[in-house]
Amino acid sequence: MTVYHERHEARLADALRLRGAEKRMSLGRLAAIAAAILAATATIWLLTAAFTAAFFALVFLHDRTIRRRERAERGARFYQGGIERIEGTWPGKGLSGDRFRDDHHPYASDLDVFGHGSLFEMICRAATASGQSKLARWMSDPAHEVAEVVARQQAVTELRDHVDFREEMAVVAGEATAGLEEQQIAQWTAAEPVRFAAWERIVAIVLPLITLTVVFLAARPLLLLGPSLVPAWGLLIVLGLQAAFARTLGDRTTAVVAGVERAEPALGQLARILRVTDGRSFESPRLRAVVERIGGDAAREIEGLQKLVSLLDARRNQFFAPIGMLLLWSSNLAVLIERWRRRNGAALRQWIDSIAELEALSSLASFAYENPSFAMPVIEEGAPRFEAAELGHPLIPASRRIANDLRLDPTLRLLIISGSNMSGKSTFLRSTGVAAVLSFAGAPVCAKSLRITPMNIGASIRINDSIQEGSSRFYAEILRIRQILDLGREEKPLLFLLDEILHGTNSHDRRIGAGAVIRRLVESGGIGLVSTHDLALAEIVAVIGSHAANVHFEDHIENGKMLFDYRMREGVVQKSNALELMRSVGIEV
Repeated sequence: MTVYHERHEARLADALRLRGAEKRMSLGRLAAIAAAILAATATIWLLTAAFTAAFFALVFLHDRTIRRRERAERGARFYQGGIERIEGTWPGKGLSGDRFRDDHHPYASDLDVFGHGSLFEMICRAATASGQSKLARWMSDPAHEVAEVVARQQAVTELRDHVDFREEMAVVAGEATAGLEEQQIAQWTAAEPVRFAAWERIVAIVLPLITLTVVFLAARPLLLLGPSLVPAWGLLIVLGLQAAFARTLGDRTTAVVAGVERAEPALGQLARILRVTDGRSFESPRLRAVVERIGGDAAREIEGLQKLVSLLDARRNQFFAPIGMLLLWSSNLAVLIERWRRRNGAALRQWIDSIAELEALSSLASFAYENPSFAMPVIEEGAPRFEAAELGHPLIPASRRIANDLRLDPTLRLLIISGSNMSGKSTFLRSTGVAAVLSFAGAPVCAKSLRITPMNIGASIRINDSIQEGSSRFYAEILRIRQILDLGREEKPLLFLLDEILHGTNSHDRRIGAGAVIRRLVESGGIGLVSTHDLALAEIVAVIGSHAANVHFEDHIENGKMLFDYRMREGVVQKSNALELMRSVGIEV
């Protein structure tokens, strides 16, 4: 994409220019401080003051230049990531999403949703943990409401061309992510409220005023204002009362202070991300709703809390500490901080979730922008349907991708796909499943067009044994099949994808077991694909009738080399390539 290349070069040029400015300012700082020392040695105080001021000015400018350079570098990385995705060099360079993997999920492992070179790695541009979790949830927990999916689609379509906003979102969130410990914020907002009674709040303000007055009256001789107007025992009584009152608030004050000090750095980072939405207006209802949830005061509210924390830090100053004790400084600020938490705790969680949603939508929008040939699917209510033209797999580079059409609906619920090894059967099943996952997440799909209804998804394509769980591959497969059958019993229709079903057992048991499973899935109202090497399974089409059909992928030998065209054809495959494959690797058969 020309825009990505141009902006990538521009950000790199900015970073290089700013790096040069950094070096010059660093040298300038050394020169300024050296000149200030020389001027002081010569007792030229005006020059000393001027050079010292210049030094501090350069310190400020140097720090700002560093931040601008880092931002330019993050912008360059944003566009570099987009270029790598377009050119197909992205695997292993993004977020794999391994922390979201679940081998017992009904389709995520089978469809390469998470892991190295996965769908998640290809799409995710979220920097915050909550943004990554939001996107992972959309990809692993299909939305079943048409209105929800359409709302996401509209937001993705609008953000697709808002390249500036997507860049700023990624850059600012990238700035924050190292310090944005969202779990700390969540723990702080969810902690039990700390109660300060109304009379305690009043006393915490009035008592320090009384104490300061008494101290002043007692200290008149020290201030050369005349004799003391308060006896020593009176001063001791007031100070004792204040100390006793401070003690009653001590544990609660400590709890409030400790909690906010843990959460405050992350809150400051969050405020910077929230600023990205300031002044933004969108057309799609979903984006407008997200911005409204954040509101115009979110960043200002957090910045108000930061000011309270800054005031709280003054208690550590050795000169202010005695005055702070007299003012019940920590306790009064703890009351204000706890009041802020009660007022904004729920909103704070809402702000984090809103940022997460913006990051997830921006990730899908970048995916749409970087794949302009992908179609936004039509999501509709009604009987189960999956009708795609030129369906391909997005993880396969466009130069090697072969597309096929697919139609599954109430009249044709099942396709039995036969074919030789490596001919494309499993890839076609995955292409179908991935298109459904992307559709329900609100993303475009690798197809010329797609009409689809909300469905559960169940896949048995990549099943492995488990030493830890003590299960064989066959046992793991039948557990997955039971899981898929359970999904088929739910109210929502099921899209099932079964690759080489029950191939871990003998052919007799396989035909009986596979036939029973397939019939039950079709009879429950599901639609799906079943691939097989066992041509006997193709006979199930005759049992099911007009709701099922046989299709196949095939290969051919050309100049002693086995070739595949990955095109789906009607009917049952008529040959196998197993022996040819064995001979091709040097096994005599």
